[in-house]
Amino acid sequence: MLIIPAIDLKDGQCVRLKQGRMEDSTNYGDDPVEMAARWVNEGCRRLHLVDLNGAFDGQPVNGEAVTAIARANPGLPIQIGGGIRTAQTIEHYLEAGVQWVIIGTKAVKEPEFVTEMCKLFPGHIIVGLDAKNGLVATDGWAEVSNIKATDLAKRFADDGVSSIVYTDISRDGMMQGVNLEATVELAQQGGLPVIASGGVTDLGDVERLLKVADQGILGAITGRAIYEGSLNLAEAQKLADDR
Repeated sequence: MLIIPAIDLKDGQCVRLKQGRMEDSTNYGDDPVEMAARWVNEGCRRLHLVDLNGAFDGQPVNGEAVTAIARANPGLPIQIGGGIRTAQTIEHYLEAGVQWVIIGTKAVKEPEFVTEMCKLFPGHIIVGLDAKNGLVATDGWAEVSNIKATDLAKRFADDGVSSIVYTDISRDGMMQGVNLEATVELAQQGGLPVIASGGVTDLGDVERLLKVADQGILGAITGRAIYEGSLNLAEAQKLADDR
C-alpha cells in the first residue's frame, strides 16, 4: 500500500483546507516544487496534486506549478485533480509528465466523458469520488448530489479506470481518522482499486488501512497530518512496506 502525500495548490501556494472550504485554508509554503522535493526526500513513491482554484473554476489555474513539479521529478508518478473537464487539459498534463489525471465533477455529471477519456488515454484516468454520508459531491464540494458513490464506481468498473480516489468530505482536513467502513465498501462493491483520502491522521490510521488493504485498497493520501507532524511519511511507508 502506498502512502501518498498531497500538495493542494491555491493561488500558487501549498495549502490545506478543512472539509473543502476555500475560506478555511492553512498555508504551508509558497514553493510547490520545494514541497514536492521534501516528500520525495522522505521516500514518497507517488504524489497527489490538487488544483483547488481549478476545482472551483472548472479549468486549470495552477497548471504552471504542476508542470514545474513534474519536470523537477521526471521519475516520480504524479496524479493531478481539480478542474479537469476537457481532453485538451488531460493531454496537456500527460505531456507535462503527469502519470494520471483525476476526473471528479465531470465524472458525476457526464459519466460518458470518463468512458471516452479512458479510450483516448488508456491507463491514465482516475476517478475522484468525494462523498458526504455516502452521496457524491461536486464542484469543489459545493454541491451534494443524490448519487451513491458505490453506484457510480460500479458504472466505471468496465471503462478502464485505473483506480478511484475516495474522499470522505466530513473527515478531510479534520484529523479525525479515515472512514474505513465506507472505503472498504466502495472497494468491495465498486470493483476498482481504491485510494483512501480524508482523515488519515497517524500511524494508527495507516495500521487500520493495512488490515483491509487486501480488500482493494491501493493507497492512502495524507495531507494535514504530514504537514503538522502527527504522521511521519517515511515511517508510514516503511510500516506499509513491512506488511
